[in-house]
Amino acid sequence: MSWIWSILAGFAAGALGAMGMGGGGILVIYLTLALSVPQLEAQGINLIFFLPCAVISMLINGKRKLIDWKSAWKLVAGGLPATLLGFWIAGKMETRWLSIFFAVFLLAVGVKELFAKEKKEEGNEGKKDGEAQ
Repeated sequence: MSWIWSILAGFAAGALGAMGMGGGGILVIYLTLALSVPQLEAQGINLIFFLPCAVISMLINGKRKLIDWKSAWKLVAGGLPATLLGFWIAGKMETRWLSIFFAVFLLAVGVKELFAKEKKEEGNEGKKDGEAQ
C-alpha cells in the first residue's frame, strides 16, 4: 500500500512542479515524514526528481518561445555557484537544523504567497472581468 502513496506523492510533486509551484517541497516533506528518509537524502532525491521535470519544462517552454535565454544564462551563471555553496553548507549542518531551516523556508514562502497581491496582466489594466480585450 505504501507504493501507492509514493506514486501519488510523486504525481502531486510532478504536477505542482509543472505548474511552477515547487512540487519538491511536497516530495521532501513526504520522504521525511512518511518514509523517515533523512533530510539531506530527501533533498538529494528531490534534486534527481527535478532534473527530468526541468528538462521537459525547458523543452516545452523553449519551443513556445517563452524563455528569455539572455536572462536565463545570467541566472545560471549565478545559480550554479550558489548551488555548490548551498550543497557544501547543507553537508556541514546537522540534519535537525537543516530540517528546521527547510520548514521555516516553506512556511515563509507559504505566508508570502498567501498574502501576495495578484499582479494585473499587461494590457488588461482598467478592464473589468469578462470585458472583451
